[in-house]
Amino acid sequence: MVGSGLFGSSASRSGDGRSAIRRNSLREQIADALREELMAGRFPAGRNFTVKEIADLYGVSATPAREALVDLAAQGLLAAEHHRGFTVPSFDWDDFLEIFEARTLLTDNALRHLSGRIGRYDWARLSSLRRRADAAVRASRSGQLDVLVGCDLRFWQEAAALLCNDRIAGYLGWLRVQSWMFAAPHLRAAGDLSGVCWDRHGELVDRIEDRDQAGAHRIINDYNLFTVRLLARLLGRTLESVAVLSLLRDPEAPPLVPEQPLGGPAEQPPGEVVAEVVAETVTEVGLGRVPLPRHLPPGRLEGPPHPLGRFGGGSGEPAPGR
Repeated sequence: MVGSGLFGSSASRSGDGRSAIRRNSLREQIADALREELMAGRFPAGRNFTVKEIADLYGVSATPAREALVDLAAQGLLAAEHHRGFTVPSFDWDDFLEIFEARTLLTDNALRHLSGRIGRYDWARLSSLRRRADAAVRASRSGQLDVLVGCDLRFWQEAAALLCNDRIAGYLGWLRVQSWMFAAPHLRAAGDLSGVCWDRHGELVDRIEDRDQAGAHRIINDYNLFTVRLLARLLGRTLESVAVLSLLRDPEAPPLVPEQPLGGPAEQPPGEVVAEVVAETVTEVGLGRVPLPRHLPPGRLEGPPHPLGRFGGGSGEPAPGR
């Protein structure tokens, strides 16, 4: 059980492998910890729990536990059931395809319209993006799914800052969480994941630093293709029903606006491109059982580190794995 001592600013994981809680509000701390549990597949679809169970698990009172569960239910990550508590929803292949197609369309459009959003990004944040990329790559290559999920999510969130739009970044983060909820159980069932998931995070950072918009676009397309192909293989599915494959296979398609280097001069970093791409979980997803989210304040999807790595999930969508 996670004890109250974890609510400090030190340890990152508890003895049983769960993420340590490190945010200011107990409500947000619990929501962040549970979100990563869901992303990593440690709470399987259909799992039901009560407010008391969660309060006992994290060593807190019922109030913040209930508020955290209600928040996650409002985001479509849990289903509230009268007199039964909360249940982990089930995402199927069709749900995943909706998430994947939405993020792909949003990302592609964002990458083709970067010129109007570049300039406000704080390029000093690239060092942080590089660190997150390194962590995601290590987790991916070592096959540490529990670590990869968190690392992948945080990498794409940091990259999404390039978009200079908290709402888009938040929405993409929401989609990424659902992608991982779908993908993690299938990845776990595959056994040893060493070298299986996508691990080109560092190359994407290189392209961003070079202001290479076309190069960043190609790597992001590779990430998305890798993700959908990996999951299709694991589930024995074909890609015939994936309507956006043409966008991913033809990165040189004529842009909607004149193509130019990411951010042009070094002073105009094109981080936005990667960021949005990174957030690659897109808007307008109609997941049937999962309601569209309310506006998510900046940082609400940023929980304690949980590496995801190549899969990314981050696509997010699911994040890409191999």
